[in-house]
Amino acid sequence: MPRQVFLYDQPDRFVAGTVGLPGRRTFFLQASAGSRTTSVALEKTQVEALAERIDELLDEVVRRTGGNAPVPAVAPAEESDTEPLETPVEEEFRVGTMALAWDGEDECMIVEAQALVELEAGSDEDLAEAEEKLLQDEENGPPVLRVRLTGSMARAFAKRAMDVVNAGRPPCPLCSLPLDPEGHVCPRQNGYRRGL
Repeated sequence: MPRQVFLYDQPDRFVAGTVGLPGRRTFFLQASAGSRTTSVALEKTQVEALAERIDELLDEVVRRTGGNAPVPAVAPAEESDTEPLETPVEEEFRVGTMALAWDGEDECMIVEAQALVELEAGSDEDLAEAEEKLLQDEENGPPVLRVRLTGSMARAFAKRAMDVVNAGRPPCPLCSLPLDPEGHVCPRQNGYRRGL
């Protein structure tokens, strides 16, 4: 079966969002252009890492170009997107591997999210080699969401993604683990239940 590539070149919208209540949220990346929308599921830590890496890469682009790249230092207010995800949210795949790049010629950020790949058990070296070969296979590799963003769109994506990550359950002031509405067993309180 040929590889499925969901390509969005300067989409109308590219956001991170969630479905569900804090503590039970499912995280998504969602790209939209016209009437077409693609949603892929991923972990909270992946959203956080993606947002941080986008900001770091954009900062490096600004540094290397001496400030001549079309990349704002902070997310422009006019690019702010606080709307919920487009519904219905239909998961195309669960993200396994992500990649970022800056296209200096077109002056845009490329975000790529590839589907999680399950391989047959073997030695660790065999698994790593098989995974690398599969991910590099442009014809038969796993499905991929590929999005090309302006510097402004990328900054706005990163800001919203961090806002979404930080909108979850508040951390316990003693152990920093997330607090559930009914409290949690705090390791710093020797196992006693700690409430909000």
